[in-house]
Amino acid sequence: MLKNFFILYFSLFFENILYAYIGPGMGGGLIAATLGIVIAIIASIFGLLWFPIKRFVKKKQYQKLNKKPKKEEK
Repeated sequence: MLKNFFILYFSLFFENILYAYIGPGMGGGLIAATLGIVIAIIASIFGLLWFPIKRFVKKKQYQKLNKKPKKEEK
């Protein structure tokens, strides 16, 4: 198993012959697109978690501020 992992690792990441060239424009676009996708995923997760938590906290604060003491029954 470990032998297969090393063979796969060295064959994928240590290629000797490379016939492709990514210029600065294409490289910049690739980096910008990758960062855009990652930031969009993080922002969507943040939005899905933050707004319900924020609504819950505001609801608790409103209940705490408007809580009236109960009158004792005689």
